[in-house]
Amino acid sequence: MQRDAATELRALKADSFGRISLMQGPEDTFVRRDLAHVPWWLRLPAWWLARREALALERIRGMADVPQLLGWDGRRLDRSFMAGAAMYQRPPRGDVAWFHAARRLLLELHRRGVAHNDLAKEANWLVLEDGRPALIDFQLASRGDPRSRWMRLLFREDLRHLLKHKRMYCREALTPVEKRMLRRNSWVRDLWFRTGKPVYRFVTRRILKWEDNEGQGPKP
Repeated sequence: MQRDAATELRALKADSFGRISLMQGPEDTFVRRDLAHVPWWLRLPAWWLARREALALERIRGMADVPQLLGWDGRRLDRSFMAGAAMYQRPPRGDVAWFHAARRLLLELHRRGVAHNDLAKEANWLVLEDGRPALIDFQLASRGDPRSRWMRLLFREDLRHLLKHKRMYCREALTPVEKRMLRRNSWVRDLWFRTGKPVYRFVTRRILKWEDNEGQGPKP
């Protein structure tokens, strides 16, 4: 259900694909992605990304430590708010338990047939107020049969991105198996860096004028 009586508390992020705000509703706070101010030439891709997120959140409804879908009407996507800080703001340095919990969270996501596809960004990993890991921003998420070869490849890439963060903040806890996994690149990753990555960089930096290398866009 859309929360039409809500008021904006503050903007969390604004880029060419919409404005994300923390909202105060009649009963609680929540997060809204609003496409109202998207340029006309980006409305279709912005709608496609928001719809993709809504479908992914519907697939994982009821799962802990991910946003809960509250509403999607084709212009506004409302999801539950989780209080915490992005990984880069509160790095889990040396916290082996955090990475164990993050891996369990990722395995549960995959068990439900969803691959996040954007876990290289530290901004998409949260450290909640009680220290638990959480995931946000499912715009690029894929849905499918978790037993399919394609989904298993995507799951592996999700896990490799988590292990890269573990290598950054908790290197001493990497297991021999995890080290081998980090050394082996999949053809999905290689294909992306040869084809998709150059196009992504051109669009985000030259056309959309995003200022950072994570595709987050300039601060609002």
